[in-house]
Amino acid sequence: MADLRKIAPLGTAVLLLAGCRQDMHNQPRFKPLAKSDFYTDLRSARPPVEGTVARGDLRADSYLYSGMIPGSDTPGEYMPFPVNEEVLARGRERFNIYCTPCHSRLGDGNGIVPTRGFARKPPSFHIDRLRKAPLGHFFDIITHGFGIMPDYAAQIAPKDRWAIVAYIRALQLSQNASADQIPRGQAMPSPMPKFRGDPGSGATLPESAAPSKAQPEEPK
Repeated sequence: MADLRKIAPLGTAVLLLAGCRQDMHNQPRFKPLAKSDFYTDLRSARPPVEGTVARGDLRADSYLYSGMIPGSDTPGEYMPFPVNEEVLARGRERFNIYCTPCHSRLGDGNGIVPTRGFARKPPSFHIDRLRKAPLGHFFDIITHGFGIMPDYAAQIAPKDRWAIVAYIRALQLSQNASADQIPRGQAMPSPMPKFRGDPGSGATLPESAAPSKAQPEEPK
């Protein structure tokens, strides 16, 4: 009787394992691009149902994804979302990564690529034609390219393209602002920044020195 009690758990385990089936593990399936005689076109991989839209790719806002006024081929002169300091900071970051090699940090077309013998120098963003160009024009060029400039649709997400467009407009304003557009109390031109120690090697930006505290005026 004692021996039976010892082997009972083992027998129960054997029965449970014998009841397991491998249908889910060994279910019929096709390898990628395999031939199938089930379909008339002999392809095992089936195309998506007509009208299928990938998750997050509905693109209901046509202006956000094209820069063109809906129902036309005319570039729009407005941003599809509000512009704040965060958007401009993002635009500056993306611009410095993708655009400065050709356009330079100032947007004057004197980037490292054209100065090292590239076939054509890009135009400055500060010429009248581009200062008057609508915002959608820049978005369209980033998306589809222009001339020998390739498109950056694969590298830059649509919202980041708009952030770059906003920063380009800020660059244009920085180089063409009039005296009445300068905030009251700010010098024009702005004073040069002060740096701590020697400038950097070019691999990184120099470190800006902390502003010195204003000295109290001596009594008269």
